[in-house]
Amino acid sequence: MKTAVYPGTFDPITYGHIDVIKKSLKIFDKLIVATTDNTDKDYFFSIEERLEIIDNSLFKDLRFDKKKIKVIAFSNLTIELCKKYNASAIIRGLRAVSDFEYEFQLAGMNKKLNSKIETMFLMSDVENQIISSKFVKEIANLGGNIDRFVSKYTVKMLKNKFL
Repeated sequence: MKTAVYPGTFDPITYGHIDVIKKSLKIFDKLIVATTDNTDKDYFFSIEERLEIIDNSLFKDLRFDKKKIKVIAFSNLTIELCKKYNASAIIRGLRAVSDFEYEFQLAGMNKKLNSKIETMFLMSDVENQIISSKFVKEIANLGGNIDRFVSKYTVKMLKNKFL
């Protein structure tokens, strides 16, 4: 069974992230969707809220197979997470050329830490490439319609935060 890890903040998860998940499942038998609680960042949603949003978005709103996806929180190196779940790859999503430099450096560092783990870059479909969690939160805060960018559960959670 081939397993990959898809790490990210997912603050919140968007249809761009979900496209990357769909594409990953075409390549791998199992995907670990791992959200981090790195203290270097200020998060809009707590780690518990992000796990709840991811779970509800993937398994209730979009009906993904729970046998193929495991949603977890982590606070260690992604490489260590790969070891724990016997994952052969790290999945990283790219939206634009501007993402590439950081992602390229990160992939290089991970390769130095463990040369057996590959990093795969996947792009979401064209209509979802412009979506970012930051913009979704800004649009929601200003009362805009975010239905095209995130799942129903995510819309609900964002509306609750901004009420």
